[in-house]
Amino acid sequence: MASYPVIIDIVSDIVCPWCWFGKKHLDQAIEQNPELDVRINWHPFMLDPTVPESGVPYTQYMKQKFGDGPSDKFKSMRDHLEAGAGALGIRFRFDGIPMRPNTLKAHCLMKWAHGQRIAHQMSERLFKAFFDENRDVGDVNVLAEIAAELGMDQELVKKLLRSGRDREIVQAELDYFRNLGISGVPFFIYNGQFSVQGGQPYEVHDQALKKAIALPPKDVMSLLQN
Repeated sequence: MASYPVIIDIVSDIVCPWCWFGKKHLDQAIEQNPELDVRINWHPFMLDPTVPESGVPYTQYMKQKFGDGPSDKFKSMRDHLEAGAGALGIRFRFDGIPMRPNTLKAHCLMKWAHGQRIAHQMSERLFKAFFDENRDVGDVNVLAEIAAELGMDQELVKKLLRSGRDREIVQAELDYFRNLGISGVPFFIYNGQFSVQGGQPYEVHDQALKKAIALPPKDVMSLLQN
């Protein structure tokens, strides 16, 4: 029986807590299957593209989204995330988040990180910066500092972000995955053949990895042509 490499295309947004959850569960599954040839591609998604480029104060944004009073749905989500975070070695500090950023610049940085084969590490660093360190990941200086931590040229990243380099390319990719019918993230596409949606537990990704090795990879960027 043929055994194929496993190509996982992850559609995600940096400000999505379930995306960090899902990434950590995927990491666990990959660590438990070291014999597999796993390759990961990250793709952009914006949970709310209407957020202005300068961002919105986080508390103001959440009040607009959930109302002034306590939201049972939001509280339940926070409780669940915070309860499970410790086992994954991560932390959510929602009360300290200063801004709800527009994430287009962060997605541009992710694209450049992909070109340097550090997109997976960059995603982890951006999640931590936003949810744990409560940094404004819509700010050019913050993004450039994070890029430098992973060996990228800080001043060049600043220059590129301020110039709007590759925004049209990232926007086209955002539109592509919307047109695929993806309306929520995280969304994991295995070998272009099947998907895992949401912050699923380790076991789901473990099963998906074992399923994917029997399926020849398809180019996820050609799915709309099929």
